[in-house]
Amino acid sequence: MAEQTLFELVSPARLLVSREVEMVVVPGVEGDFGALPRHAPLISAVRPGVINIYSNGVVNERIFVSGGFAEVNETSVTVLAVDAIPVEDITPEMKAQWLQDAEDALEDAKTEVDLSMAEKQMLVAKALNAVH
Repeated sequence: MAEQTLFELVSPARLLVSREVEMVVVPGVEGDFGALPRHAPLISAVRPGVINIYSNGVVNERIFVSGGFAEVNETSVTVLAVDAIPVEDITPEMKAQWLQDAEDALEDAKTEVDLSMAEKQMLVAKALNAVH
């Protein structure tokens, strides 16, 4: 059996995943990175995208995250995500709703802060819409 690393995915509401995995590929802001057992320690911001979880050499789970932070060390990978949705739970209606909400937020933005938040919301919606 291949060496394993502990993967934990945490949202503000709860612990979503906590288990031993072979490898995790995380969408970092400077590019995707794979974390294996005995990985060098790092902390990275996470961009909107899909986390791929590997077991037995294949991706066995995919989870969309809207952004957050990842901490990697020799024995574990922890991702703190604002939103996390299993890819198989994403529906065309969900994609359309997130996009509509982002477009509405852009239209309603009255301040620079509102505009900045709406632009971030649009980036997340576009990333969600790109998920297959």
